[in-house]
Amino acid sequence: MRATKRALQTQARQEQKLNQLLAGRQAIIDPYSNIRDLSSLISNPFANLQVATQAAEMQAAETDISLASTLDTLRETGASAGGATALAQAAARSKMNISANIEQQEARNAELRAQGESQAMQMRMAEAMRLQEADVFGQTFMFQAREQRDVADLSRTAAMIQQAGQQYYDMKAANKQMWGEIASSVIQAVSNPELLKF
Repeated sequence: MRATKRALQTQARQEQKLNQLLAGRQAIIDPYSNIRDLSSLISNPFANLQVATQAAEMQAAETDISLASTLDTLRETGASAGGATALAQAAARSKMNISANIEQQEARNAELRAQGESQAMQMRMAEAMRLQEADVFGQTFMFQAREQRDVADLSRTAAMIQQAGQQYYDMKAANKQMWGEIASSVIQAVSNPELLKF
């Protein structure tokens, strides 16, 4: 009887110990919970390109000065009106070249801005996908950690219950056997008085 009682006390102590261990476990954390969205740091480096008009303006001014000097020379030498017309045409071509240069810069800048925006969009999308993947990985990690704990807790509890139950039934069977042997001895002693003589 005492052994049976001790088995039940051992089971109660083990269950109390298990409950303390379960209560004292560390919290399951999401290792990806501090992931930040970095897409706001992505910008288009070509968004604010400027056209280099100062050099073109200087070139136009130099052309005007050069043409004015040539025109003065033509006047002094008494050149014909055809020379002045040729000079005016040269000035117009020079300014057209300057204008074409500015247009080329503007077109190149627009192309670079578009490329930069495309790259920035791709980077923003990659960042958004990284955040979504981190969220999924975090949720998966937390689920798996909880599941592993639950399975371990269930397995341990079931094993302890089975062990304590087996000990209890073993002790109960041992008690029955002992009482059976005592009863058998008493019956033999009563039916055979010779055994009671010392």
